[in-house]
Amino acid sequence: MIRLFAGVALGALMIASPSLAETPMPMTAASAAALPQATGPFAQESTLPFKTTDFSKIQDGDYKPGFEQGMAIQAAEIAAIVANPEAPTFANTIVALDQSGEMLNRVSAAFNTLIGANTNDTLDAVEAEMSPKLTAHFDAIQLDPALFARVKAVYDNRAAMTLTPEDAWLLENTYEDMVHAGAQLTEAQKTQVKAINAKLSELTTAYSQKLTEATNASALVVSDKAALAGLSEAEITAAGKAAEARGLTGKYLIPLQNTTQQPSLSTLTDRATREALFEKSVHRADAGGDNDTRMLLAEIMQLRAQKAALFGNSSWAEYTMYDRMAKEPKTALDFMRQMVPALAASQRAEAGVLNAAIAADGKNFQVQPWDWQMYADKVKKERYAFDEETVKPYFEIRHVLEDGVFFAANKLYGLSFKPRTDLPVWHTDVWAYTVYDRDGSELGLFYFDPYQRDSKRGGAWMSTLVDFSKLKGTKTVAYNVLNIPKAADGQPQLVSWDNVNTMFHEFGHALHYLLSDLTYASGGNVARDFVEYPSQVNEMWASDPQVLANYAKHYQTGATIPLELIDKINAASKWNQGYEFGEVVEAALLDMEWHALTPAQAAAIDTPAKVDEFEAAALKRLGLEVGLVPPRYRSSYFRHIFSDPAGYSAGYYSYLWTEMLDRDSRAWFQANGGLTRANGDHYRETVLSKGGTEDYFKAFRDFAGREPQVDPLLEARGLTGK
Repeated sequence: MIRLFAGVALGALMIASPSLAETPMPMTAASAAALPQATGPFAQESTLPFKTTDFSKIQDGDYKPGFEQGMAIQAAEIAAIVANPEAPTFANTIVALDQSGEMLNRVSAAFNTLIGANTNDTLDAVEAEMSPKLTAHFDAIQLDPALFARVKAVYDNRAAMTLTPEDAWLLENTYEDMVHAGAQLTEAQKTQVKAINAKLSELTTAYSQKLTEATNASALVVSDKAALAGLSEAEITAAGKAAEARGLTGKYLIPLQNTTQQPSLSTLTDRATREALFEKSVHRADAGGDNDTRMLLAEIMQLRAQKAALFGNSSWAEYTMYDRMAKEPKTALDFMRQMVPALAASQRAEAGVLNAAIAADGKNFQVQPWDWQMYADKVKKERYAFDEETVKPYFEIRHVLEDGVFFAANKLYGLSFKPRTDLPVWHTDVWAYTVYDRDGSELGLFYFDPYQRDSKRGGAWMSTLVDFSKLKGTKTVAYNVLNIPKAADGQPQLVSWDNVNTMFHEFGHALHYLLSDLTYASGGNVARDFVEYPSQVNEMWASDPQVLANYAKHYQTGATIPLELIDKINAASKWNQGYEFGEVVEAALLDMEWHALTPAQAAAIDTPAKVDEFEAAALKRLGLEVGLVPPRYRSSYFRHIFSDPAGYSAGYYSYLWTEMLDRDSRAWFQANGGLTRANGDHYRETVLSKGGTEDYFKAFRDFAGREPQVDPLLEARGLTGK
């Protein structure tokens, strides 16, 4: 995932800065004096380089008053816009609205960083208390009839105005978002929407917090070291230290990652241990007790369906896809369903191969989900002579980042990076870098937070502390957060090939913000089914021979990864796609099944058992081998769609949709010379610099010279029969 917001707050209203085309009316002394006076560490912009957050000056107790002051100040700013006696203009209404809420932005950016990457009970309590208040705050803005009247007056006069393309985007986006929020509903309907939004904020926050607790509590604990056979000594040592950190001296602990499948399932040779780990994962949040999320998600679905109906939509999917590239559920569903027949055949064929491998191993059982990855890796070794453990010594984390991820960015875009240790960070494991542009000027700041810990939610993501804006003169401060198990003290920090790809992927998100060239910071907000596109494209450079030769160095000998290993990585990439691609398609289709519910259908799912029944029936309808290949996320731990914010609800298909754009773009790069500055500059100009301010199909056409095609995706996933 890419950006975090407190509640639906910042996702509900894009807040940035005024247009270069028209300077906003200055605030009068009287109106400035009427604003509440801010205090505390968020009252003023940071004095650190790039105005980055000074975490050394912020205490946990500063966030609640910071939020309260930030909301009060923005409310006063909005009141001043509404009370302006002059006729509504682009400057005094649209830009002024977009410019409001700067203190609230600062509080939210810092808080969201911690709540995702280094939370604690105090911060969780602040989140639970402030999330519905933030929702109500932004509802009050977007549903304010007097404010909307001013916005609509400017919008209705747009044909007579001289606006830059980015100005026109801001005007249209502001108007459409307010309409989508309910500005044209009756007062009674607005009251209902506000109540639903407040409850959704409360429920989705609770879902997220319960899931974090459930994931931590469901870690596999074993007493017998022999049960961990197959793990390396370094991994076993790390498991012992993880157990000791939780007061379980003498035991071993394998923490869960956020997906259904767990990395250790590919190497654990004790089948009972594999099954126990899988069961811990798949039932982490549906076993009853305090951390069961099923009734929360059921109520979330009921409220979302009710809200959609208020707007005249048949389902939440229809309501929420209004600003997506795909536009409507049918487009996304048709796109995914065309892959199902080939995927189902691949899953059955792969299961047959794995059962043969199990028999050849002298075992008398049929493959189950907890066996799949281990035997898939065995087959990969035999078919392609590829062993993850053989390549892992070539992937030391700092070399991957600095000599791989950064090297590719230098070759494509002319960027360079300088480590710095003078900036306060939110955890001692965070690294910081100044980013320099192709002309040597400072482009922004980048933080990297790689390691798994109990205070961090699962998965990997990117967000920002400061957004680029030409008008304000601000530069991007971006960060990547991952969940790589940390090596034991004294051991090299080696990472898997999957981790390597994740590092390139998340930095692709960072590049989308670092290379934005926008007047308004809000222009960086990108549709859910486009936002993953640049990050997936950036993954292609992980396996580029020139890039690999620069970063894939054996941690002991310094030898460059042999070309034959690179060939094996590429050759092996199409194996096991029935599983690897199938689990994502299943999750995406499950997401759409939930969000196609009408209010009556959602209301009927009112017990944990009915949640399970609906999920089972929905998965069965897919026509895929879900008994062997479970979805990447089950409903009870599908944070992408049930936590707050709900950016991926009716949107998990985005990973597949953007992979279509990605694979087609890779074909373009390969046809035009690959890793060159000319290609990078072209992609930067047509896609990365534009943020969300252009039509997405136009951006792709400007880049590739044609409409996107699905064939490269199907071929890359081995689904064309080639």
